[in-house]
Amino acid sequence: MPQRPTLASRICPDCDGFPVVAITTGTRNPDGTRTTLPVSCSACHGTGHAPHWLVTTRASKAVAA
Repeated sequence: MPQRPTLASRICPDCDGFPVVAITTGTRNPDGTRTTLPVSCSACHGTGHAPHWLVTTRASKAVAA
């Protein structure tokens, strides 16, 4: 079965689709586990997908370079 051509990937180029990460603060909770903070990607605001204009702009700059 033929496949349709796919559009340019809309995965965020800054976080590569991993928009939220947990960063340890270095302190420990009373039960011994580490205290973590969830931090989201500032480019895609935690969605993992970039706006179409951002993907096409970055792709055109990469081809031109």
